This record gives sequence, C-alpha cells and structure tokens, in this order.
Amino acid sequence: MTSQFRKTVLALGNAGLLLGSLAPLAVAQAPFEPAAATVDIPVEAPAVPAAEPLLPAIAQASQLVPADLVAPADSEPLAPAIQPVSVEAATPLPETSAPTTQTTIRFLTPTPEAVLDIPSTTVTLLFPVGSQVTLTVNGSPVSDDLIGRTETNLETGLITQTWYGVGLNSGENQLSAQGQLEGTALTQADLAIQVRGAIASLSVTTLESRVAADGRSTVTVQGQLLDHQGNVASQDTVITLEASQGQFVDDDQNSDQPGFQVQTQGGSFSTTLQTGLTPGQTTIRASRGDLEAYTQVEFITELRPTLLTGVVDVRLGSGGTDFYSRYRDFLPADGGAGTQLAVRGGAFAITSFGDWRFTGAYRSDRALNEGCDGTVPLFRNYQDCDRPYPVYGDDSTSEVLAPSTDSLYLRLERTSPEPNAGSDYVMWGDYRTDEFATSSQLYSSISRSLHGFSGNYNLGNLQLSAIYGNNIQGFQRDTIAPDGTSGFYFLSRRLLVPGSEAIYFELEELNRPGQVLDRQQLSRGPDYEIDYDRGTVLFRQPVLRTAVDSQGRTLVRRIVATYQHEGSGGTSLYSGRLRYHLSRDPAQASWLGATYLQENHADQQFQLYGADAQINFGSGGLLLAEYAHSTSSLVNTNPVAGEAYRLEVSNAFSDRFSARAYWQQVSPGFANNATTSFVPGQRRYGAELQADLSETTTLRFGYDHEDNYGVAPATLTALEPLLFPGVAAAPGQPLDNSLTTITAGIQQRIGSATTSLDWIHRDRSDRLNPQFSTVTDQIRSMATLPIAENVTFTALNEFTLAGQADAIYPNRTLLGLNWQIQPGISLGVTHQVLNGGQFDNDSLTSLYLSGDYEFGSGTRLTGNLSLFDRGQMSGSVGLQQGVTLAPGLQLDLAYEHVFQSNNLVTGAGTQFAQPYAVGQSAAALAPTGGNSYSVGLSYTGSPDFQTNLRFEHRTSGAASNTVISADAQGRLSPSLTVLGRFQQASAANQLLSGLGDTTNLRLGLAYRDPNNDVFNALLRYEYRRNPGLLPESLLENSGSGSADHVFAAEAIYAPSWQWEFYGKLALRSSTSYLASDLVGSSTVTLAQLRATYRLNYQWDLVGEARWISQPGAGYSETGFSLEAGYYLNPNLRLSAGYSFGGVYDRDFNGSRSAGGPYFGLTLKLDNSLLEGFSIDDDPSIQAVPEAAPLEPVSSSEPTPTQYQPRSLEEAI
Repeated sequence: MTSQFRKTVLALGNAGLLLGSLAPLAVAQAPFEPAAATVDIPVEAPAVPAAEPLLPAIAQASQLVPADLVAPADSEPLAPAIQPVSVEAATPLPETSAPTTQTTIRFLTPTPEAVLDIPSTTVTLLFPVGSQVTLTVNGSPVSDDLIGRTETNLETGLITQTWYGVGLNSGENQLSAQGQLEGTALTQADLAIQVRGAIASLSVTTLESRVAADGRSTVTVQGQLLDHQGNVASQDTVITLEASQGQFVDDDQNSDQPGFQVQTQGGSFSTTLQTGLTPGQTTIRASRGDLEAYTQVEFITELRPTLLTGVVDVRLGSGGTDFYSRYRDFLPADGGAGTQLAVRGGAFAITSFGDWRFTGAYRSDRALNEGCDGTVPLFRNYQDCDRPYPVYGDDSTSEVLAPSTDSLYLRLERTSPEPNAGSDYVMWGDYRTDEFATSSQLYSSISRSLHGFSGNYNLGNLQLSAIYGNNIQGFQRDTIAPDGTSGFYFLSRRLLVPGSEAIYFELEELNRPGQVLDRQQLSRGPDYEIDYDRGTVLFRQPVLRTAVDSQGRTLVRRIVATYQHEGSGGTSLYSGRLRYHLSRDPAQASWLGATYLQENHADQQFQLYGADAQINFGSGGLLLAEYAHSTSSLVNTNPVAGEAYRLEVSNAFSDRFSARAYWQQVSPGFANNATTSFVPGQRRYGAELQADLSETTTLRFGYDHEDNYGVAPATLTALEPLLFPGVAAAPGQPLDNSLTTITAGIQQRIGSATTSLDWIHRDRSDRLNPQFSTVTDQIRSMATLPIAENVTFTALNEFTLAGQADAIYPNRTLLGLNWQIQPGISLGVTHQVLNGGQFDNDSLTSLYLSGDYEFGSGTRLTGNLSLFDRGQMSGSVGLQQGVTLAPGLQLDLAYEHVFQSNNLVTGAGTQFAQPYAVGQSAAALAPTGGNSYSVGLSYTGSPDFQTNLRFEHRTSGAASNTVISADAQGRLSPSLTVLGRFQQASAANQLLSGLGDTTNLRLGLAYRDPNNDVFNALLRYEYRRNPGLLPESLLENSGSGSADHVFAAEAIYAPSWQWEFYGKLALRSSTSYLASDLVGSSTVTLAQLRATYRLNYQWDLVGEARWISQPGAGYSETGFSLEAGYYLNPNLRLSAGYSFGGVYDRDFNGSRSAGGPYFGLTLKLDNSLLEGFSIDDDPSIQAVPEAAPLEPVSSSEPTPTQYQPRSLEEAI
C-alpha cells in the first residue's frame, strides 16, 4: 500500500505540471477557463487512488507520461471512507519534489511489428536515471559506440537514449533491452520487427472477378514480390505475365522477351488485361525466373443489343450464265438447264433473351467456313489466301464468331449462375471437346476438333455435357522422332481436313517408355505451318531430340499429331459426360465424372467409356482416380477390348514433408488415340517420399515397379509397310518382363552449391529373354555449382557397382553449363557419355538457347506463350527465344549430337527407325541419331521493318537435311509495303532421305496511300520447286519433280465517288520432270477487268470481263457481264443485265458458249428490319458503346456523347 501511495502522489504531481503546460491549448479549444479547472478526487487516506482515472487522458494528451504509470483495470476497489481533495491543474509541484522511480524499460522506436526496407534502424529506449542498459539484436549485444543521443529529464527521472544504425538481418528480428538500477534488475523490454528480405515468392490477383467477354472490357491485374515472411520485398524487377485469353494493352517493358513484361515499383506492379470474346475462366500467370503465381478471372457472356446483318439475292436468268457464281458453275459442261430462278443469301445475328445470348449464321449457297481457295477448314482459321500481304491501313482485327463446315451455325449460351461453373450452352457448328479432357482424365480423355452438336449445362453441382459429330472423316494418330531441324515432317496421310490437327511435343525418359513427363500443345502460325494436301509440318524453330531435366534424367522428345483425313467415307460420333462437383473452388476443385463415347467409321467401330474422380483435400492433398474401357474393331476382324486404371494420391503433410503414391495399369487391348501416349500392356505402381530435415538438407526415397505383359509392335524393314502403316501398328513379339527400382538419396545445399547422392537398386526379370534379367546397384552423384554470376556448372555420374552389369541402364557421365544471358533466356550446353550394356561409349551433346522450362510442374513455358494444366493456353515455342544482341535484334542457335541407335531394347520392346509410328506404338520409335546445328537471326525492333533468317543442317550416316528460311516485311515508305519469304527443306523423317528438297519463294509489293485512297495496287511473284513431292514416290525408284512460277498484279482506281476501276493479271508457268527424258510444261494466263459508274445515289452501271488461256493445251475461256442497278432504298436494289461467255477446248472437244439477260433483286439485312419488335426492351441489356482508345481522353478535348452516322454521300 505504501508503494502504491508513493506512485499515486508522484503521478498527481506530474499531472499538475502537465495540466499547467496544456493550459493555453485548453483555452483555445475548450469552453472553460483552465485557471478555474479543478478536479475533485476521492482519496482513501492516506493514498489518492481516485486520481488514477484522470491519468490516461493526461498521458494521451501529452504523450510524455509512460503507460506503465496508469493503474491497471483490475486494481483494488476504493475504500468506503473517502474525502475530497482539490488539485489545481495549473499549479506545479515544488521543485524539491522527488523524481519518478521506474523499474521498466520501454522501446520508443521502432514501433512493434514494424516492417523496414533496409537492414538497419534507429532504436530509442526510455529507462530510469542511473540504470545500466544493454541493447541486443537477435541475442547479440549492440555496441555503445552506436549511441548518438542521450536526454535526461530530472523532473521525470527518465533517460531517452538513441542508438543509430543498428544492424538487422533479413526477415524477423528480436530486439531486447535489459538493465539494472542500483543492483536491481529492471523489467526486460522485447520488440519484434521485420526487415524486407530477398524475393521468395510472387502473388498476383485481379481487382475484378467477373467482366464481360466483349473484347473491350479490361481487367486490372495487380501483384507483389514477397519475401519469406510474406512482406512486400523492396527489390524491383521485371515480371512476365501471360493470360490464357485476352491481351495486355499497356506498354511492354521488354518486347524482346517472351510474354508481356511489367516493371515493379516498390515491389508491386499493376497492368491492364483486355478481355477476349470467349466466355469462361481465364488463367493469368505471373513469373520471374523459377517463381510463379496464378490467379483466375471469369469472362462472362456479353449480353448485347440485337445485331443483324446479311443479304438476300434473287436472280432470274439463263442457267450456267451467272458470272458472279462459282467458277465451276459458269459455262458448265452440261450447258445449264434453261431459265432458272436462283435464290441465295446469308445472315448473321446476335441477340439476347434474359441471361441468354443467341448467335446464329446461315449461308445458303456454300459452307460458312469456305475460304477464297475453295477449302472448308474447321474453325475457318486456315485462310492464307485471304490476307497474304499486310496492307491494312489501321490496327483493326477480325474474329470468327460463327465457324461451321456446313451452312448453319447456332449457339445459345449464358454464364452459369453457379459460381465458377463456366458457361451453359447448346450449339451447332465447329467445337472442341474441352469438357471431355479434364485434369482427372488420362485414359478416358478426348481431345478432338469436331463439327456438329455440342451442349453443356450446369444443374446445381451436376454438369451435363454432350457432343455429336456428323460427317467426320478418318481419324489418325502419328508419332514422329525429330531430327534436330524444323522439318519437313511428313504425316502418314495425305489430304488432311484443314483445322482438324492437334500437334504436341511429348517428353519421356530414355529407355523408359510409357510415362510422359511433359506434354505441350502447339499452335498453328506461331509454332508451325502445315500443308494439308501433302501432309507436312514445318516448325518455326528446330526441334531438338533430347533434353535433361532438373533431376539429371535424359529425356527424349517426340512429335505427336492427331488429325482427320479424307478418303474414309462419312462417319459419326456421339458422346456424353456427367460430372458432379464436390467443390467448384478453383483452389480445391473436386468432382466425380463419367464418360461415354461411340464412334462409327466406315471401316472401324470404336467405343469408350469410363469414370474418373478428382478430390482435393487438406492444404495440399490430391486424389486422382480413373477407370476406362474401350472396344475397337476393324473390317473383317474380331473386336478387341481392354481396360485401363489409374490411382494417384499426393499430399504435402507439412512444409517439410510430402509423399506421393500411384498405380496405373493398361491392358493390351485398350486403345484411345485422342489422349496422351501410353503403352498398352503395362502396369506400374510405386511411391515417393521427400523430407526436408533442415533448410539445406533433403532426404528422398522412391519405390517403383513396372510390368510389361503386352505385345510389342512388329519391327518393320520393308519400305512399303513403313510408308503405309494403317491405323494401328502390326503386332510383334509378346512381352513378359518386370522391373523393380528402389532409390534412396540425400540432397545437401552448401552455400550456393547443391549436391546429391542417390543409391539406385534395380531388379529386372525377363521371362522370355533371360539375358536381360539382372540385379544391379548404381550410385548417382550430382553437383550444381554457380561458378560465376548467372553461370551454373552441373556434373552427374552414374556408375554400376563392381561385378554388376545392367543390359538396359548404362553407366553415365554428364557435364553441363547453363548461362542465364538475360531473365527468361538461358544458353545451355550438356555432354553425356553412356557406356555399358547395349551402349558403347555413346554420347549425347546439346547446345541450345531456351526460355524458362520446368519439367514435372503444372506449368510449361517455352518461348512466347504457355500452356497450363489448370487452364487452356496456346503454346508458342518459335518466337522470341534467343539472346538479345541489341534492342529488337535476337540471335538463337542450337547444336545437338545423338548417338546412332539401332534396335535399342526397352521393357516395352525393341525400338527401330520408322518414318512415323501410328496409334499408341510410340514406344517402338527409336531416336534419330546424328549431328544437327542451327543458327537464326531475327529483328523485330521496328514496326516498319521485321526480318528473320535461319539456317539448319542435320547429318548422319543415313542421310542429311538442310533447312533455309528467310522472312522480311517492312514499309519502304508510308504507302509502299514489301514482303519476302524463302523456304527450303527436305524430309526430316527417318528413312525418307531419298526425297528431294522443296523450295518456296514469295515476293510481294503493296501500295496504299493512307492519306488518299484513290489508288491501291498489289504485285506478287512466287516460285515453287517440288511442291507436290510425296514419300510415296520413293516406291517408284525414280524421282519426280516440278517447278512453278506465278506472277500476279492487281489494282483498284477510284478517281471519284462515281467511278471505280479494278484490274488483275496473273500468269503461271509450270514444268514437270517425270523422268530424265520426259519433261512437260504449261502456261496459264488470267486477265480480269471491272468498271463501275454511279450515275447518282440510286443508279449504277457495272461491266466486267474475264479471260483465261492455256495455249499449250489449246484451251481458252472468256466471260462478260453488263449490269444496271437501281436502289429503291439503301437496303433494296433492283438489277438487270446481260452475261455471256464461251469456252474453246481443242483437245477434248469441249467448246461451248452461253449467254442471255437476267434480272435480280438484292436485299440487305440489318436492324431496320426489326423495328417495332421491341426485342431489346430488357433493361438489363445495355447498348454497346463505340470502341474507344485505351489512352485517357485529354480534358481539353471534347468527348463525343453520341455517335453520328455518316450520310450516304460520305459512305459512298
């Protein structure tokens, strides 16, 4: 009680001093006079505890009275006997008052839980006078030499002492202050603060969760660099962003690098993503080196006002004289059918009904996808002849919204009201089977591009999907071994259905077929180009044959292509899938699914059904389960059935311990060509454990057992069965072997170096070939050491213990260097030597430039774009994958040596050379041996000029291949654009070395004045050598070749709004070399001229003539048309004219002519036809605004409030 009394009296004295010092402030801010301000405090004699409720307010106002002077809330209650005590606020205590006695130490700075940018700080302590205080940081004393300021307050009896420049560590720091006063220990003060550390992780998110998929709306993408404590890191760097849909519209900080680059400021970044036109979940990936982060945003269905456009054309006239119809319908050989009434038209419409949007298109006379070259591709994205030259005067783009290989496209869709459920829709047209290829499916997965019906609907947690395809052509799967060059790679079939192909790169372990470690889908255009007639693929970059992953395993790369081809007759396909979602949260997505498919070919029947499950549990647990059954039959053969099973469980039990167990089995009769590669007749199960004993030490254990009990593909040697392998590989020798592998190892990080040591035990049993039965033990050691900034050295050695020999797995030594030239681009070189068993000092050498590439993760990135397992994204392996020599100038190079492999033996059979392996027989495909190198130089630094040069060469004991390519395009002036392209390559497949080179040269010149559109012109020259060379010619024992020269010029001249002239002249000269003494040549000429005159706004006259001639064959054709038109209104035109023509055919006596008058009516369809129907009265549908530039409008410029349509005169 005595101690409490002394503390209270001192507090009251100090309170008086403080009230006196605050008196002027009280006069200014309070309605009372401070001199008269007194406080009556009830006090228990002799103490004055009733003053204590006033102390918090006084301490808060002055911020000088320590908090420990305030009585705790649970102090003793006041005694009943009290008496008032009057204290005048402005009266200080006598100077003879005793100083404050305090037994605690306080931190004044820094504040608790502060996060500092630099690893040093200023520390200020408050403690009693006469104390001996020691400051420690993380247990280490701080030198008194850092004390820079000491203040002593005799009135309070407290000292304020400041340490400057106190050093800290990255991450969390513990500050402590201990002291003694007259031999008595003071209460210790502790404080925890953090210092921003090195970048340890990334975070990325979006401000918007749902935006309209209208191609104009934007998403704000934000992210941060984080250290190990989760604080924003202070370092700034460049982050690479990629999105599965849409495009980033801000300035790219480094256009020479893959992806979109954004600069961080203060550890944070923000940029803008413009939406695409396809509704659905969009995955955004942020990466920096080995760090990556993901987020998702939903693009929802755009509900827009009605849009209608189209035309209806009616013609009455003589049959076979329609000058503007198809070329084959003008002057047909049968002479036509007298007077005909022809009605044709097309329309496109978009409208909305409540939450649903309808899109429809119809064309009566031809398929919607038909291009200018007469082909009908899937998705209408193969239109090379539509835009061969970059002559457009603006930055507009076009999107195909209604793809269909027939005349009709219908789609009714909405964004599902179920969160994260995607779209509900029914449609008729071209589609991809995305709902039938989920992450839980491997053996029952269906990845196809089809035409017909497709539907998807979410009913609560139940998702129903169905597809139907009509008139499907034959389906083929080919696997090709690359030779280190970009092509040409021949597929096994000719006359492919354009747009139906899906091309992948797959990686699996050398000598261990059956487990694909990485699969990447490529995109036509950025990654490769394809000739659908010949069935050839030419990649934009050389395709290396081998790779080495982070564990030091040697991987082999294969090209997998699935496609439809002509010649198998009409077929049909229908399939359904049910999926019950246990959780739709993208981070914990879980479901149960079932699939059924039936495909009917003219010569084959195929049935597939199965069930699958994906269960996310805990913080990092994942369960995958799958069952699939297939039945397939060929003509005159018995049906073959088989089953496949898969079960995989993985879990991260903590930050330091993770485990994975798996079991998969495929019976010999199981088949599915629309999924990832597998080996029929193979069973594999095992487990993997990894434990981090410390930050630098990791233990790992693995057990794997493999059984092969199927039938290996037959080893082929004759050329004809190799060139025409059919749909499935011919059966060969049966297999009956097993392999058990046990591994145990430790990985230790010593400073910046990483070392590992593993013991590998293999027990191989081959019951049909006992010479391959062995039990061996191998020791694998590996070290990775940074030897300079951005340069890493890797060494690996695998050796079999003395007295043992493994016939399949050799001793192996690997040396490698990796130089990170710039973020995201590395120059690597590896050299391996294999010895023992079926290897005899064979070597593998690779030198390559590559983008970031991580095996075994959920992300695969190479070059410009990426492909995500957790989303859909197109890949781009060919662009911007090199070292930047100067802004916009890039160099890329590669070298690879692969040993000659003849009849390598694996557990799945013998590998041998073949042009292509069909079906699921990729396990029998041997790697291509030999040496290959390439060097490329590209310049993209200017929008007015871009070029790319490349030279590749591959040589081996069997054959060689040289690829030369050069591309250039640019503007010689604002009005003149030039384009050039050269390609030369031969066959890159195994055993096709006898084919000659194919050469293409294109030159183009375009003129268009952006300021005056009176005159526009195009000039084109093309040279083609052996454009139709096929592998089948190798069976003729004599080569054949050809050469074509094509020249074309066209121009349009419009001196006024009344006159317009168009002309075109083309010539093709062809020479065919069928044998050394048999040469044929021909020349074809085309001339066309059209003139249009508009008398006024209602009347126009059009005259056109066409002439085609082939003198060598005695053939010529002429056609003329003269027409007058009258506009009843802007949407309705009446016409009358006369057309005639003739054909002269000397050799086939097909001379004929026809002509006659005709009458026509043309009706333009637009929204004016819908006036009065009120289909857009739904207030939830907002008008679509005019497209506006992304840059903000200057405040000094007026903003248009309403779009003003152009007058008819301006439009003309």
